[in-house]
Amino acid sequence: MKQRLEKFWQSLKIERKLRLYTSIVLFVIVLSIFLAAWVMKSSLLDFSVILSDNSMASDFVQCMEEEADYFETYAKTGREDTYADLKNAIKDTERLIEQLPYDYKKIGAKRYAKTWSIVNMYQVYCEKRNAILETEKEHGDYIIRLYEVYEIQDYLISYSKQLMRETLEDGASAYAGKVRTIIIIPALMIFFELVFFLSIRKMSELMNRSMVLPVMELAEASRKIAENDFFIEDVRSRSEDEIGDLVHAFNKMKYATGQYIMALEERRKALDLYHAEEMEKLEMAGRLDAMELDLLKSQINPHFLFNTLNVIGGMANLEGAETTEAMIQSLSHLFRYNLKTPEENVSLARELKVVRDYMFIQQKRFGDRITYEIDCQTDAESVLVPTFTFQPLVENAIIHGLASKEEGGHILIRVKERQSQICIAVADNGRGMDQEALRTLRQRLKGEEAGQAGRVSIGVFNIYKRIHAMYADGDMLIYSKAGTGTIISIRIPDQRGNGGGT
Repeated sequence: MKQRLEKFWQSLKIERKLRLYTSIVLFVIVLSIFLAAWVMKSSLLDFSVILSDNSMASDFVQCMEEEADYFETYAKTGREDTYADLKNAIKDTERLIEQLPYDYKKIGAKRYAKTWSIVNMYQVYCEKRNAILETEKEHGDYIIRLYEVYEIQDYLISYSKQLMRETLEDGASAYAGKVRTIIIIPALMIFFELVFFLSIRKMSELMNRSMVLPVMELAEASRKIAENDFFIEDVRSRSEDEIGDLVHAFNKMKYATGQYIMALEERRKALDLYHAEEMEKLEMAGRLDAMELDLLKSQINPHFLFNTLNVIGGMANLEGAETTEAMIQSLSHLFRYNLKTPEENVSLARELKVVRDYMFIQQKRFGDRITYEIDCQTDAESVLVPTFTFQPLVENAIIHGLASKEEGGHILIRVKERQSQICIAVADNGRGMDQEALRTLRQRLKGEEAGQAGRVSIGVFNIYKRIHAMYADGDMLIYSKAGTGTIISIRIPDQRGNGGGT
């Protein structure tokens, strides 16, 4: 089954892969929202039933007591306004009698028995009460029948209070059970969210194997070809999409170029076997061949990678995959900057452009989980900063600070002038580190070699060493707090230049 799924995935074009991945992510999000809403609705409904039963039992006790009080007052005074209040109390009591829970399966034996007794006793009570209300006080047995009504009222009030107590006890017991359920529900939700996370991660791995890794292998192969190594292993890609076609074309071109280089080498060796008196001419011819070789080899350099990425971007544009095209362009800018920037210092604007390209790619990977902000309070075109300063710090913030947080986080890059210095701060609200780990990190940064830096990022270590090597009064400091985040602060002299292109 796994092999069939991978084969199906490999047969899809890039656009369909992106659509399928997006659809699955949206489905998981919608399903998660549905589960959360269902759990909330079920819990609130159950608690509502408990509260309703408790309220109804309490209201019945109150109404029964009010009816008894009005009845007693009317029996003593015979006032018309008291009689009107009694009639209203009787209506309220009869309404609550009809609303009392009377389902044996739902309320249990005890409450059912009490409710049954109340309902039947109330019917007898109504007959005797109505008879008293219609009987003249001068009647011979009026007092006896009146006290019979009082006695039944006392029984009804007593039974209703017992019913209220049992309802409250049942409600408390049910509430305790629901509390246990509520404690279990988050664990179940975490389990489902973990399953969803693993599913998305599996899809991301498929995307990585079918799209990202082939591009990285193409970049590595291009680097080796630039170093005159044409007989490397073919780049492998089992995908049948545009990247797979590109890999096959690259392998064919590599093989053809290698054969051509071999032919030139054989020609040069053949010329070396000519007559000794023509050695000088052969040497000149050999130099000519070498120049041809160098010319050919110089053409197969990282520019091939850029051209390859442009071809992929063009294909993505033709297929309407705008996001894919933008990601490829950002990746091309990053490679070009890393491979073709020999300067020791570049304009701040170029460095910030690299950060934006890098964060564009990362945000396509992490989505809304990771955000960033650039607060530049100086002239980015004229200020000079060391090459490759920002991107390694941002990458370090994502890898060590934000990537492992489920909710993600925010990165702030702030550049400002202060007392003839350029102050740079790269801050994140990630995991951070405790004071002991921070102290160890600062000590390792002061190591003489990168190997002594231990778990310190090579990029961060190199920036630290370059800052101190390039500027006598330059410095780089790290602040961090566990659970709060990390700030890397850099101070360098304010050096102005003519800017630079991107």
